[in-house]
Amino acid sequence: MESIYFQYSHAFQLITDFYARGVLNTTDSQQLSIILNLDKPVICSLAAVIMYLKEFNLEKILCNPSNFKQLSSEAEYMTINGTTLKNLEILQNQTDMKTKGSLLWVLDHTKTSFGRRKLKKWVTQPLMKSSEINARLDAVSEILMSESSVFGHIQNHLCKMPDIERGLCSIYHKKCSTQEFFLIVSTLSRLGLELQALVPAIRSQVKAPLLQVALLEIPELLFPVKHYLQILNEEAAKTGDKTQLFKDLTDFPTIRKQKGDIQKVISQIQFHLQEIQRMIKNPHAEYVTVSGQEFLIEVKNSLLSSVPSDWVKVGSTKAVSRFHSPFIVENYRHLNQLREQLVLDCNAEWLNFLDHFSEYYHSVLKAVGHLATIDCIFSLAKVAKQGDYCRPVVQDKGKKIIIKNGRHPVIDELLGEQDQYVPNSTNLAGDKERVMIITGPNMGGKSSYIKQVALITIMAQIGSYVPAEESTVGVVDGIFTRMGAADNIYKSQSTFMEELTDTAEIIRRATSRSLVILDELGRGTSTHDGIAIAYATLEHFIRDVESLTLFVTHYPSVCDLEKIYPEQVGNYHMGFLVNEEESEQQKGSEDEENPEFITFLYQITRGVAARSYGLNVAKLADVPEEILKKAAHKSKELEGLVNMKRKRLKSFAKIWNINDSQELQKWSSVCETGDE
Repeated sequence: MESIYFQYSHAFQLITDFYARGVLNTTDSQQLSIILNLDKPVICSLAAVIMYLKEFNLEKILCNPSNFKQLSSEAEYMTINGTTLKNLEILQNQTDMKTKGSLLWVLDHTKTSFGRRKLKKWVTQPLMKSSEINARLDAVSEILMSESSVFGHIQNHLCKMPDIERGLCSIYHKKCSTQEFFLIVSTLSRLGLELQALVPAIRSQVKAPLLQVALLEIPELLFPVKHYLQILNEEAAKTGDKTQLFKDLTDFPTIRKQKGDIQKVISQIQFHLQEIQRMIKNPHAEYVTVSGQEFLIEVKNSLLSSVPSDWVKVGSTKAVSRFHSPFIVENYRHLNQLREQLVLDCNAEWLNFLDHFSEYYHSVLKAVGHLATIDCIFSLAKVAKQGDYCRPVVQDKGKKIIIKNGRHPVIDELLGEQDQYVPNSTNLAGDKERVMIITGPNMGGKSSYIKQVALITIMAQIGSYVPAEESTVGVVDGIFTRMGAADNIYKSQSTFMEELTDTAEIIRRATSRSLVILDELGRGTSTHDGIAIAYATLEHFIRDVESLTLFVTHYPSVCDLEKIYPEQVGNYHMGFLVNEEESEQQKGSEDEENPEFITFLYQITRGVAARSYGLNVAKLADVPEEILKKAAHKSKELEGLVNMKRKRLKSFAKIWNINDSQELQKWSSVCETGDE
């Protein structure tokens, strides 16, 4: 936009003109006063937005200031940025970018398009107030437990609904056809009447405030719709004939006058038929219509001598010729002009009609919003019915995530009943252990476990039941994740640069009420630098940020932080079994090394896993045997070197602390003989 539109004097004039047009009563003048009392930068921005929307004829949406929402510094929704949406596969999976395999896929059992859109909004914007979360949970619980027939009736209505939200938007911006208008309005009218009939049952049987308020308000909000349906001629609306659209023309004087004029001309042309019959001496002659041409006089070719010379020939066949008399030519032209004008007048009246209907746009849209909410609640209730789901306890005070035997909602759904997902528990609390350092073999289930904790937290704050035996969540203000490894060619950033950029963003934004998940931080650079960065970053979150943190690593040195912060930090690993017998059978000569066979238990367990058993994954990936053997040999060799260095350091430390000369002499002789 050009800078002139942001200048206050210009903006003030534009806004005054825009809002003063609709000032009819005290309420309107109060709204205009509210607009003009806004801060100067707000008025300048609003003027620019109005100018921009005018290019698309969409500025009307800003006409009603009562829909403006004051921004607040108080967070309304949990922070979930794009990286977290992607890493946790909330809207789409990372394999083929489809909805199947995402959290939305698990939760979405909605029946309507507008319900689906609202659920997507719920999933990406979990709530922050426990009262609002529990209101949703109460509604879900009631649908689960209630035997009322009311819910069955409502679900039946939802199944048959067109996309009334999108249709209303089309009506509001006067882009809809008569067919679309009739479909939307008849659907809303029918729904209003049927819900009105259910009001006594709703009052007596529906207890959850969220459901009761929504269901009782919908009939009231939809009441004006019925009037607009009564004005329309159903047949004309369905065929798109705007000239016959309105039943009673009392409120449409322009159309009534135009139709009267048309009827006069048609009557004159019909009266003229008697004169034609006399001229051609055929008392039974009638007008015919051929290929859209009306009022044609058909004369047999054998009788053409009776046709006056000033008649205009329109067409002919082997048997007959067709004519218009000068009177018909003149009046038929006038009739077509009147008809064209009628079409223009009907189009103008149609747009005015839509304008009148749009006065109720916001109230009808609110009713549709209630319907969408009910659809979402039904969807979450269906999720809760799947079995082994529990109602989470959500609290405002105290930061904690306590999950007993939780499961990954997506994997649990994908596995079905054939393969049972191994449940795992979590116990994070601000005043106790709030950091988990997780080690363990590759493919052991570390990433699935940390995603499970995050997804259960999100589900709880959406107002959904969760896949666990028990769950307690202290409201989390944001979930921040750093997972995966990929460079960004577009930004000219390496894998490691991407990793650190994401981590720096988390450090800036995370608070003590956040859940931070870091998966293998530091793996994109050398081992020493990687360990140093991982160690320093984790210590920052433990000591300074004090957030609930899940930290996955293959660096054993990082696990030493448990000794420094024993109350806040716990070391865990994903359980596994080393199958030594199978490994022994694979061994050939004594010098030949083979990778160990690992059985994954997928169980979170206290303690540190000393090794990552990467060669086991290489074997599962069908890396050639000779490479595996060479790698196993090299791994053993490097492990031996590391162990030797550790022993030397321990020996040096012992020698350093010896004060007795005889003891020192003994160590000297041991070192000379090379005895360990």
